[in-house]
Amino acid sequence: MERDIKLKRLQFRAWHRGTREADFMIGGFFDRYGQTWTEEEMEWFEALLSHDDVDVMAWAIGTLPVPEQFKGKQMDAMQQLDFIDATK
Repeated sequence: MERDIKLKRLQFRAWHRGTREADFMIGGFFDRYGQTWTEEEMEWFEALLSHDDVDVMAWAIGTLPVPEQFKGKQMDAMQQLDFIDATK
């Protein structure tokens, strides 16, 4: 039950970033991968959400270097950008 609550909270935060572009990128990433995340992966995403959208988006599109704490398979997946659905 606690996992479901945490996922719902992360989903809300991912889809309510403040700009439509950030919502599509960060929310879309959550929608594609969130249900399969381990506790550690959820913590990674929660830490990512504490950063400014412009930074997260720049890391995802490669215009800024990714900080060490966010490097790895989750950022690699985010950088694919194949999860964005702008038809919502």
